[in-house]
Amino acid sequence: MSFETPGLINEARRQIEICNACRYCEGFCAVFPAMTRNTDFAAGDLSHLANLCHNCRGCSYSCQYTEPHEFALNVPAILAEVRQDSWERHIRPAALARAFHSRGVAIMGLMVLVIAVFFYAARSGGEGSFYAVFSHNTLVALFLPAFVLPLLSVALGLRSYWRETGGRRITPGDLKGAFASVAVMKNLAGGHGEGCNFEKENRYSQRRRFSHQAIMYGFLLCFAATGIATLMHYLLDMPAPYGLLSPPKLLGIPGGILMVLGGVDMILSKLKADPTLGAQRVWGGEMAFVALLVAVAASGLALYAATGSTLMPGLLALHLGTVLTLFLLLPFSKMVHGFFRLAALIVEQQKKRG
Repeated sequence: MSFETPGLINEARRQIEICNACRYCEGFCAVFPAMTRNTDFAAGDLSHLANLCHNCRGCSYSCQYTEPHEFALNVPAILAEVRQDSWERHIRPAALARAFHSRGVAIMGLMVLVIAVFFYAARSGGEGSFYAVFSHNTLVALFLPAFVLPLLSVALGLRSYWRETGGRRITPGDLKGAFASVAVMKNLAGGHGEGCNFEKENRYSQRRRFSHQAIMYGFLLCFAATGIATLMHYLLDMPAPYGLLSPPKLLGIPGGILMVLGGVDMILSKLKADPTLGAQRVWGGEMAFVALLVAVAASGLALYAATGSTLMPGLLALHLGTVLTLFLLLPFSKMVHGFFRLAALIVEQQKKRG
């Protein structure tokens, strides 16, 4: 499917109104109970439903109105398109998001290569400590703005999305409900807890849920490892590298392994899934993003294994290239979906309480 935004919204409204009249899939996931609150669907209502959707596809495999029926419903695909459109409209500049999702592999590969070559050419030392290769101050000067500025772009986009979907003042209960759902990937378990139909069509599977959990918790462990390492550097005067039993390694190594395992499994699942039930125009960008996550984690693990060897400077340059690329592409890659989905879950908690 490929629509300009007005046509996309009109087609989404047509399909959702048919679903709302049928209600056969009411217990499948969070989208369908949320749908029943409305009789008319504004663009903001559709954006909200789309960001609640996890593209599990169970509704499509159960639907009596998919093609060749004249209604030709494809709810997972149309919501995937609306979801993608919401990110592109609210994150600025939108042209960068569209470019990444249409040429994701090429853009990602080129950025990693250029940045890694830059770091390797700019190295100031040889083997041993990371900071013998690149000074700590240099890395902070490069990575701090590359992390903060994309987050600012995401924050501005979320503010716009929040207004469009009717978000209100957040309460502790809103946060509790939303984070509880995220923690267990509740919506990827389906309405009955049996999983979703992403890669096995009409058979339920928990595989996609587990791969998402592995990536999310792996990323959080790696982020925590970096945070603790920063505190150790500044507060305890303990610069890297750190030993196997140090807090950064006890968190970072399992985190990296989880990210690699979850990312590879997600790639395999996406290769098995029916592409017509998603946003086909952004398939390459989605795969590039998952591959980038795997590259970040795998290069980090390889870097630790090579510490003190002649391979370390090259692997450090590669790892820094993947991490900096991830940061710079944050607002424009599918990484942004986590922020929008959390916002949708918070809004949903608010709508439930009236």
